[in-house]
Amino acid sequence: MAWQPHSERDRREMLEALGAESVDALFADIPAGLRETAMPDLPAPLTEMELVARAADLAGQNASLDELTCFAGGGIYDHFIPAIVRNVISRPEFLTPYTPYQPEASQGTLQAIFEYQTMICELTGMHSANASLYDGATALGEAVLLAADVTHRKRVVIAGALSPVARQAAETYCSAGGIEIALAPWDDATGQTDLAALAEMLDDSVACVALQQPNYFGVLEQMPEAASLAREAGALFTAMVEPTSLVLLKPPGEYDADLVVGEGQPLGLPPGYGGPLLGIFACREEYLRQMPGRVVGRTVDAAGETAYCLTLQTREQHIRRDRATSNICTNQGLCALAAAVYMAAMGPEGLREVALLGAERAHQLRDLLNAAGLEPRFGGAFLNEFVLRVPAQADAVVRELCAQGYLVGPSLARDFDELGDCLLLATTERRTVAEVEAVVDAMNALELEEK
Repeated sequence: MAWQPHSERDRREMLEALGAESVDALFADIPAGLRETAMPDLPAPLTEMELVARAADLAGQNASLDELTCFAGGGIYDHFIPAIVRNVISRPEFLTPYTPYQPEASQGTLQAIFEYQTMICELTGMHSANASLYDGATALGEAVLLAADVTHRKRVVIAGALSPVARQAAETYCSAGGIEIALAPWDDATGQTDLAALAEMLDDSVACVALQQPNYFGVLEQMPEAASLAREAGALFTAMVEPTSLVLLKPPGEYDADLVVGEGQPLGLPPGYGGPLLGIFACREEYLRQMPGRVVGRTVDAAGETAYCLTLQTREQHIRRDRATSNICTNQGLCALAAAVYMAAMGPEGLREVALLGAERAHQLRDLLNAAGLEPRFGGAFLNEFVLRVPAQADAVVRELCAQGYLVGPSLARDFDELGDCLLLATTERRTVAEVEAVVDAMNALELEEK
């Protein structure tokens, strides 16, 4: 706050109006033992000019992607964003509006969301998509709840190789509803979900099976086979996807996934310290009315002209609470707009080139590391990301490389006890051959004690 709004006179007048002799009298009902009377040890007050300079100094201590060459993965990726994306989303008519409740004043926003939904359906091969959710992790949580509601079952099986952040979000979503979550193990050699073990976990109590493609280790999963196992058990199959990979991999609609979720950050959003993000959610037509959030539809107005409106709003603020499918309260509209502009600007061929370049650089990186004596932890096929085993604690490698100007990781030690000597490496179309060679040289030069 740049200034203090209340003068001593203001305080006296407010106390008089309240009939209190002092500020302490306002808190008389709080037991004295619970009241903090000593002032915290704060630094001396600053002028506004000094405070701005201090904040700038603190912010300058953060490393940025302008200073680091990014090989980090784990769900957030360093893609090139065309200038048109920021140009469009910065327009005041898009930047400032709230949820478009009034269609007569919101046709531009509604049309943009409709186009976003259409593109997500084309990418995923699904019938319907919503106007987006908070992020990929909460989208998975919503999918799990939808499956439990549709099937009236209380068990969910999630791949152990699925994003730990998304899994934890799903666990939080399920905690209040008595829904049990079980983790399907991965094969130690390939990094893929162990389908034999998955099959043994499925019975008529399972509402949903969720796998990620590529999984958190970057390994390509056997999605059609896993979907078939889920159908045999009468469970819904949820595919968690990385959107840019869908131009190269079989889309979920082709292996009959019921629900598709994912993190939309690669579609025109910067990494940005973990946000803002974009939750992708798509489904088969029969689950449209159970889908959380909002759905924009296209219709005609009284004059027969094309018009857009919020066709479905299945949250508790719009319909009876006992019929609401979710209490989700945003559609991340500006982020969805960024994704729509990005996809429109890149086009199918541009998206394919982005995916191919990222995969090409990742395989070059893997080959150079192999030649240097560093091998991937898993042998399964991958696209643009893989797990590398290092001869030290992975956390130490991440710190050392960051000091040299390379952002790698994250270390898997924080989520997988058995993978403490492993970290993730990912490449996108932004990485050059020279940068790939340079990070390999930097790893070779590290002098770290073995774990």
